[in-house]
Amino acid sequence: MPLNLLPDTATVADDGSVQIGGLALAELAATYGTPLFVYDEQHLRNRCREAVDAFGHQNAVYATKAFLCTAMARLAYEEGMLLDVASGGEMFVALRAGVPADALTLHGNNKSIDELRTAVTEHVRYIVVDCAEELDRLEQLHREGLPVPKVVLRITPGVHAHTHEYIATGQDDSKFGFNLANGAAAAAVDRCRRSPAVELVGLHSHIGSNVFAVDSFARAAEVMAHFAVPLDLPELVLGGGLGVPYVGGEEAPTLTEWGRVLLEQCRSLGVTSRISVEPGRSIVGAAAVTVYTVGSVKHIPGVRTYVAVDGGMSDNPRPVLYGSGYEAFSPTRATAGRDFRGRLVGKHCESGDVLIFDAALPNDLQAGDLLATPVTGAYGYSMASNYNKLTRPPVVFVRDGAARLVVRRETYEDLVRCDVD
Repeated sequence: MPLNLLPDTATVADDGSVQIGGLALAELAATYGTPLFVYDEQHLRNRCREAVDAFGHQNAVYATKAFLCTAMARLAYEEGMLLDVASGGEMFVALRAGVPADALTLHGNNKSIDELRTAVTEHVRYIVVDCAEELDRLEQLHREGLPVPKVVLRITPGVHAHTHEYIATGQDDSKFGFNLANGAAAAAVDRCRRSPAVELVGLHSHIGSNVFAVDSFARAAEVMAHFAVPLDLPELVLGGGLGVPYVGGEEAPTLTEWGRVLLEQCRSLGVTSRISVEPGRSIVGAAAVTVYTVGSVKHIPGVRTYVAVDGGMSDNPRPVLYGSGYEAFSPTRATAGRDFRGRLVGKHCESGDVLIFDAALPNDLQAGDLLATPVTGAYGYSMASNYNKLTRPPVVFVRDGAARLVVRRETYEDLVRCDVD
């Protein structure tokens, strides 16, 4: 198993047992059960600090959609980051965590008038406006006597990122933002400057998620700089999307390298606005592993072997959605050979319930063994579901030999809590 995929504090003992934050994964599984998300808290703090060092205090905005609970919101804010929330629910969680509203930016497309009303009345730092209808709603709120919010316009720069089509957002054919090429962006700027209902403070772009190519980011920064410089606005937000390695052989720029490319590009083009970014995956992705228990090993001669674990697409839908690749390892013998090939699947009623399509697995794997998948800190728990009425796993933060439960495992009672009959 490529050990570089493990979190910062991970260690592997001579017998192959893996510890994170000074605690053995097998012991954590025995205490909290499986499936289980284990986050390396020091790794989270290290990445937050790296982002702040690269871009400056409060110029790095954590994209909470990657992973959010009250503990994570509090941690990111403690480390000097702002928080990007993309719904009323994410805003509620961040506020519940004690993050002040002026450290929040409201994102997302098709914001409801209730979400906008909350953002305005709570005085969030700014609202990233995605479409003309959102401006209509803000003008309605202004007529109701609400305060004038600061807004940033999301611009679609027409830059194609090298990533899966479902998570590419900067091309002309996108549901997000005001299109730069067809004049919608310029018209939106003009409307905001004439409207008494908003204070236009900046521009925003985001080209996609899990992008490895720094030249894509540099190109987007160039396009946005040419549009932004004549407008002389105080804010230019260049989004997030920096990728992380998921399997052996993949490489991605560091937050520091990403920052150097973006900031040098903007300086060279005369940008004087405050430059901020919205990293999410690059903060939390490699911070976590998911620990499972193997339930069955089904050999089909001449076809393949299926290894089923006690989770699946309900705790990690990325392989189903995007064909995303992962690795697997044994928490008790990580250095053992992985010559056994199989398809790692979950326990859901779907043939597509696959975690790893062609997994290199520990030799002699059998029912009852533990398996873990690294780099599950982003878009695992946050996209988890209750399909087949599985309860969502707990989340544990580990640091300096101590574990703290930050999200408990759901119970069957939770599954019917919203039922009214």
